[in-house]
Amino acid sequence: MGCDGGTIPKRHELVKGPRKIEKVDKNAELVAQWYYCTLSQEKLSRPIVACELGRLYNKDAIIEFLLDKSSDKVIVEAASHIKSIKNVIELNLTDNPAWAGDKGNTKGDKYDDIQSARFICPVVGLEMNGRHRFCFLRNCGCVFSERALKEIKTDVCHKCGTPFQEDDVIVLNGTKEDVEVLKKRMEERRMKSKLIKKSKKPKAAETTVKPEAVENEAKTPEANSEKDVTVIKSGEKRSIAFCKGTGNESMLSSSGKDNRNAAGTSKRSFASSEEKSEAYKSIFTSHSSAKRSKEESSNWITHTAYYF
Repeated sequence: MGCDGGTIPKRHELVKGPRKIEKVDKNAELVAQWYYCTLSQEKLSRPIVACELGRLYNKDAIIEFLLDKSSDKVIVEAASHIKSIKNVIELNLTDNPAWAGDKGNTKGDKYDDIQSARFICPVVGLEMNGRHRFCFLRNCGCVFSERALKEIKTDVCHKCGTPFQEDDVIVLNGTKEDVEVLKKRMEERRMKSKLIKKSKKPKAAETTVKPEAVENEAKTPEANSEKDVTVIKSGEKRSIAFCKGTGNESMLSSSGKDNRNAAGTSKRSFASSEEKSEAYKSIFTSHSSAKRSKEESSNWITHTAYYF
């Protein structure tokens, strides 16, 4: 007794061929990439920024992500390479005059044209809806279609005139191969910036050490000092030290004025005190010429015109 309806079929008898893989709708994928923020999954609204891998974000979402320092913070894979606001570039987009927005379908009873996009290429006029490849320049943030950059080859931005190179062109929402190339460029740029910062640090340390070394040399008594003289002038004290050198006397002054002026005034004061001329001495009452004899000196009685 067989084949009377009581047998149980096996699994390989029911399943024929490999299981079909569910395909993602291309339209839905394009809408998610070009109309929504990669980080917050909200609709893109100005200011819109892009990372060095070509992904689109709302600037507010990036700022909130960077300011969140809590331990419960979930590191999203799409923003794991963004360490600061400098890692994103604000985009300079061109509005599409034919775009009506969401006002035309408020009730949901009308057909939404996916081909219509909010932004277009300012050179060719292609709409930025994911059907065409778009790029932006890292120097200025201007967005163009790849066709415009290929047809009109130039080293200057078509919109603002900023010069750029091939490495400055970043593809928006590119393929896996494009992302790998952009990732290598990003790592190279960051390594160069780190090396530049390290090379600048020793130079800054040298500039801070040099003034200290000069002060120490000025304070050290290496020079064979002959004498230290203190000159008092207009209520200010200045310490002047004469040192032996190559034949010329070097003078160090504690005040912040010019050493040459201080040296000139000090030499004059010493020369006048040691070698005074007779004409200079005759000015003062202590000089012999100023002293009078008894005969020349007048009487203590005052003589007037009325004296007889």
